Amino acid sequence: MWDDAFPSFLIGLREGLEAGLIVSILIATLVRADARARLPQVWTGVLAAVALAMSFGAVLTFTAAGLSATAQEAFGGTLSVLAVAFVTAMVFWMRRSARHLSGEIREKVTAALAMGSGMLVVTSFLAVGREGLETALFLWTTARAAGESTGPMLGAGIGLVIAAGLCWGLYRRVLKINLTRFFTATGAVLIVIAAGVLGYGLRDLQEGRVLPGRTAYAVDLSGHVDAGSWYATLVQGVLNLTPTMTWLQVAAYVVYLAVVMTLFVRGVRAPRAPAERPHAAAGSTAAPSTGGSAPSTGASPQPKGANAPEEAGAPAAGPSPAATGRTRRRPAWAVPVTVIAVPTLVAGLVVALSDGKPAGAQTVAVSESDCGKGFTAPGTGRRTFQMHNTGGRTSEVYLVDPATNAVYGEIEGLAPGTTRDLVATVGAGTYAWRCVPTGGKAVTSASVRVSGSGTSRAVLPLAESDLRPPLAAYKAYVAAGLTTLVRQTDTLTADVRGGRLAAARADWLTAHRTYASLGAAYGTFADFDGQIDGRPDGLSGGIGDPRFTGFHRIEYGLWHGESAAGLMPYVQRLGSDVRELRTAFPGQDFDPSDLPLRCHEILENTLQFELTGATDQGSGTNLATADADLAGTKELLRVLRPLISARDPRLPATVDADVARLQALLDAAHQGASGKSASGKSGSGNSGGWTPVESLDPTARARINGATGQLLEDLAPIPDLLEVRKSG
Repeated sequence: MWDDAFPSFLIGLREGLEAGLIVSILIATLVRADARARLPQVWTGVLAAVALAMSFGAVLTFTAAGLSATAQEAFGGTLSVLAVAFVTAMVFWMRRSARHLSGEIREKVTAALAMGSGMLVVTSFLAVGREGLETALFLWTTARAAGESTGPMLGAGIGLVIAAGLCWGLYRRVLKINLTRFFTATGAVLIVIAAGVLGYGLRDLQEGRVLPGRTAYAVDLSGHVDAGSWYATLVQGVLNLTPTMTWLQVAAYVVYLAVVMTLFVRGVRAPRAPAERPHAAAGSTAAPSTGGSAPSTGASPQPKGANAPEEAGAPAAGPSPAATGRTRRRPAWAVPVTVIAVPTLVAGLVVALSDGKPAGAQTVAVSESDCGKGFTAPGTGRRTFQMHNTGGRTSEVYLVDPATNAVYGEIEGLAPGTTRDLVATVGAGTYAWRCVPTGGKAVTSASVRVSGSGTSRAVLPLAESDLRPPLAAYKAYVAAGLTTLVRQTDTLTADVRGGRLAAARADWLTAHRTYASLGAAYGTFADFDGQIDGRPDGLSGGIGDPRFTGFHRIEYGLWHGESAAGLMPYVQRLGSDVRELRTAFPGQDFDPSDLPLRCHEILENTLQFELTGATDQGSGTNLATADADLAGTKELLRVLRPLISARDPRLPATVDADVARLQALLDAAHQGASGKSASGKSGSGNSGGWTPVESLDPTARARINGATGQLLEDLAPIPDLLEVRKSG
């Protein structure tokens, strides 16, 4: 969240300070001109500008909500490019104007005072409104890039609050800031950020099929960089740089940064004395440089005739109260209320036309007897449906294709009397609602036909019975593995009984790898898993705790010089536990829905424990265990492959490529016959020729972690694809 907040903090601080400076200079000029009666007009323009910015933000949000996924990408990409244009123009304007910003604003105020009250409102409205629109646009694109709004909104809020405090301090002559240096430094940072936003926007346009080259990658570091690491997240959140970028993104980023930064730096170095002399010669009409001081609110009186507001005199400040009472034909509050209400009413109309919901939303009733009441054919694109449970039972709700039972969207656990949004992408086709109340029968609504262009992706429903064949195949795999494990632990016991501890180390690793390859069944092993593969973590006695048994206790003894006699009770206990598990396993409860979940969880544990070395008790064989975990994942994917392919034909190929890449990296870390590790060091002291995690070359370790993270990311959709649903 905080990495997403930084760009918004910076833009909020800059835009807030720019708008705040303008407001403070407006107020200071009016006070010096004895025109305090005009201050409400300034605040009227400011509030109108704020209302306009908020209305613009609402229009952006509600307009984008009604678009298809592809159109949203194109829309967001276009606005990202526009945001870059706004920010770039603002950066150069502030660099050019920072030294004499006060003088320019004073000249505009002087002209506004001479032209009447309406022009003063317009001046403040336009000055602040520009910053408001830029801020709304930038925040919208930043939140969209981050995928959440909390960080960007929090960052912008903090920036605006600090900007308000700085402007108040400037006005009160408490703080002195060199605005030239400030805008130069933050301008350079914003140019870098804008380059990232440009790249992100062009990527959106590629995803929206507006620009070509969406699969032409110039950079693909997914195998070398862990996308979930804190540093990758920070770089992506702040600079919008991702491990995978297309040629267009890279070219746009480099060209924009090179050209814009060069022009910006040249402008900073250019002499500015000639631009400042006219202001210096203007006498009291020009403000002191804001590069080193704040706008003044109490300077010495200026000579009569040298100041436009003074020349305007009392009439410029408005007619006398007596004259006002005779000639004013409208209430004093009419103009302020009007200019504030107009943008607010526009935003209200947008909300009202969409019933206070995103575009395309409609309320659909759910009950035990009547499912889908109020459902009418929606337009194509991304749509929001407000599902309201009018019945007396909690229900599951599905938007389905009635012919195939394919699911386009779902809500689980919709309680009686509650309303929740269901968002789905609607394309041309036939749709219906299916409601499944708790303990009741499924009820299906009348179907509606949606015509037009566009397609939508659906998930084929999965019943528990569909998982029984892969479950049976996997249970057979585990049963065979446990039989093999019994033989291997018997061999280990014989080694220790005969005092052959070198052989015992090799046979220990063989048996432990077999057990690790059964990872998807751990949840059914109950207490056996803790006895067979438990760690000393959390045990009061640590290594010496009598509850510490199994593979890791034997590992500790084998690699820390414990005698065969001391190890014998533990290897005998391991053999006994493995035999009991083999006998108990056929009767243990194995929930079929656990299979899809384990696809992801096995390698999550690998990344958390094995690839950090947290489980190592001296053997240095964590990578061997990771290799066994990957083998177990492959077997699980094999039995589930028909179900996955039927629901996402492209996913198996993606996962296969990830698996092959991780397997190649693990193989490279296996010393094998060469006796050389991935770090180039001899590994004769390690079992099985596996490089200890801590001895890996940093680059090799980063690649393994990155490949595992990428595989986890691609495995993540499987539990949702293969979720047991009642829609059928």
